[in-house]
Amino acid sequence: MNANSDAPRPAVSVIMPVLDEERHLRDAVHAILAQNYAGEMEVVIALGPSTDRTDEIAAELVREDPRVHTVPNPTGRTPAALNAAIKASRHPVVVRVDGHGMLSPGYIDTAVRLLAETGAQNVGGVMHAEGENDWERAVAAAMTSKIGVGNAAFHTGGEAAPAETVYLGVFRREALERQGGYNVEFVRAQDWELNFRIREAGGLIWFSPELRVSYRPRPTVKALAKQYKDYGRWRHVVARYHEGSINPRYLAPPTAVCAIAAGVVAGAVLTPWAFLVPAAYLAAILAGSVPAGKGLSLKARAQIPVALVTMHMSWGWGFLTSPRSLARKVIASRRPAVTAEQTPAG
Repeated sequence: MNANSDAPRPAVSVIMPVLDEERHLRDAVHAILAQNYAGEMEVVIALGPSTDRTDEIAAELVREDPRVHTVPNPTGRTPAALNAAIKASRHPVVVRVDGHGMLSPGYIDTAVRLLAETGAQNVGGVMHAEGENDWERAVAAAMTSKIGVGNAAFHTGGEAAPAETVYLGVFRREALERQGGYNVEFVRAQDWELNFRIREAGGLIWFSPELRVSYRPRPTVKALAKQYKDYGRWRHVVARYHEGSINPRYLAPPTAVCAIAAGVVAGAVLTPWAFLVPAAYLAAILAGSVPAGKGLSLKARAQIPVALVTMHMSWGWGFLTSPRSLARKVIASRRPAVTAEQTPAG
C-alpha cells in the first residue's frame, strides 16, 4: 500500500452489521457513498432478523446504488454479521461501520493514507457521540468525558499514537484473514478481542484524531444500562480469555460498585460514617457533570449525572457478574476462516 498521495487508491469494502436500524441506516449508508474517495468502493450490509423496516430500507438502497449489496445474518449477532460481510466482500481494505454511525467527510481517504503511512494493520479514530434530544445529548456528553470513560482516546480524543483498540476500524484484509475474522462467541467486545489478537501477532493498531465517526447514543436509560452491562460482562470474558489484557481503567467501575455497596451496607449496619463512600462518589459525579455539560440545555445538563451513574454501575455490575461459563464457551469455540472468495449477494 503506497503512501504516495498521487498513487492510485486501493479498492475498499465497507462492511456494516445492522439490526433494527431503520432510524439511521439510510443516513449511515449515504454518508459512506458520499465519501470523496478516488478508489473503487463497495458497501456490504449484513442483515440481522430486524423487526422494523431495516430490510426494506436496505433493499431500497441496493436498488438505488449498484455499489450496495446485502448478505443475511440469521443469528443477529454482530461478530457473525461482520464475518459474513467480510466473506461477501472482495477488496484489500475493509472499513467497518455500524448502522448508526456516520462517517465524517474524507474518513475513508484519510484512513487509507494512515494505513500506508504507519504500516498499521488497523486504524481508527474518535467515536464522536452526538444526541438528537436532551437525553441523548446528556449521554453523548458522558461518553466523551474522562469522568465517564477514563482516558480512552477513541472516546475523548488525543494525539495520534499506537493504541490497544480503536473505534470500528479500517483494516488491511490480510490482517482479518490471518486472524480468522471476528470471534463469533464475543457478542460484545469483539473489536477489543480482535485487536488484541492482531497486536499479539505483532501488528500495529493506530489511533488518529483525524478520523471521526458520529455515533447516536442509546435512546433510554434502560437501553443504556443494558449496553454498558453487556460491555462490562464481555470485557471480563476478554480478560479471562487473554491473560494480561486488563488494565486499571477497566477495574474502576467494578471497584466503584463494590465500594458503594459496602458503604451502604456498612452505613446501615455499622456506622453512618460509611455512607461517606457513596456520598463521595455522587459528589464526584455531580462535579464532573458540570464541565461535561458545557453548552448544553439545562434539561440535558441535569441528566448527565443519571447517564454517568448508569454507565458506571451497569458496566461494573456486568463485569462482576460475568459468568465463567462464557469464557469456557469462548475458549472451546473455533473461529471460522474468513476469505474473499465469496462474491457479494443482494
